[in-house]
Amino acid sequence: MPKIVVNKNRCKGCKLCIVTCPQKIIGLSRDFNDLGGQYAVQLDESKCTGCKFCGMICPDSAISVYR
Repeated sequence: MPKIVVNKNRCKGCKLCIVTCPQKIIGLSRDFNDLGGQYAVQLDESKCTGCKFCGMICPDSAISVYR
């Protein structure tokens, strides 16, 4: 089953992955990273198709997609 892994301390919470995800399964965490910002999290692992759009759009290369 595909899943994404977010490096929470590289993510600046720009939300590009959230708007790009065709399955709409990425959101912002309730927690904060070392920079004091919210970071992206995968909300529903079962619906991820492994399309890698989130990883490609991330300007900080904070998202890895595993199939």
